[in-house]
Amino acid sequence: MSSDLNDPTGVNHYVAPAATTTLVVDAVRVDEKPSNLWSDAWRDLRRRPVFWVSLLVVAIVLLMAIWPTLFTQVAPNNGCELSNSNGGPSDGHPLGFTFLGCDVWSRMVWGARTSLTVGLLATIIGTVIGLIMGAFAGFYGGWLDSLLSRIGDIFFSIPYILAAIVVMSVFSTNRNVFTLAFAIGGFAWASTARVVRAEVLRVRQADFVTASRALGKSRFGTLISHVIPNAIAPLLVITTISLAAAIVAEATLAFLGVGLGSDVMSWGNDIAQAQQSLRVAPMALIYPSIILTVTVLAFILLGELIRDALDPRARARR
Repeated sequence: MSSDLNDPTGVNHYVAPAATTTLVVDAVRVDEKPSNLWSDAWRDLRRRPVFWVSLLVVAIVLLMAIWPTLFTQVAPNNGCELSNSNGGPSDGHPLGFTFLGCDVWSRMVWGARTSLTVGLLATIIGTVIGLIMGAFAGFYGGWLDSLLSRIGDIFFSIPYILAAIVVMSVFSTNRNVFTLAFAIGGFAWASTARVVRAEVLRVRQADFVTASRALGKSRFGTLISHVIPNAIAPLLVITTISLAAAIVAEATLAFLGVGLGSDVMSWGNDIAQAQQSLRVAPMALIYPSIILTVTVLAFILLGELIRDALDPRARARR
């Protein structure tokens, strides 16, 4: 309540009651955990159901590749009988048989190992080359940037599927997982290099890079210890999507007859071998196509979700 005071002149003065609420300006809550790019991204990802579905699909396919006997006890090749040619589902064979009488489900499970191995190796090769080329071009600049960028433009103009066909045709007597991975990854690094170069150009202007140089650290040491770790986020996104593209490339080359040998189990080989009996037994082709599509879609969605989660502007728009 207000109070009044009487001065000697007889004039009443009124005093407003003191405020009981304390206003705190720019207060910092010390009990909260410090926030950074990765924690904010994880907080955003774990609230999205599509992320968990994609992660589950990727985990199942990886488990198939690492431990196939967990999903099937049927030998993919040894149990082939011509009497079962293009047969339908039966007890112990839920997806039926191929033209040669092999179990479709067993070949799909065991084929995951080859398809993922080629995809992972090709992605690692392309990522390493792209990281080196893009990081050196963006950080050092000058004539080195011009030289590496022009080399990247040359490789970017060559369709890596076409280049892989040429490489696998030349090495037709030595077709294996490593040759195929080098044929794909050795020509697919240009897009990765462009992304890394653009990110390094942005990061090298940061104050901590200037401080590192002022403290006497070499340019190469600054690049390794400060620039690349802070430019790695877009690389993770493009690596995930590149893995999906490499799996598709392996299936494409196998379908064209320039991939791994026909005796190697992979989703691409199963699709290629099933096309001859497409009219009479289409499911032998459809089932490997489905698992290939679902796997590739899971990796692409995972990459897209990670990209959105690492972009604060994309998070703010949702």
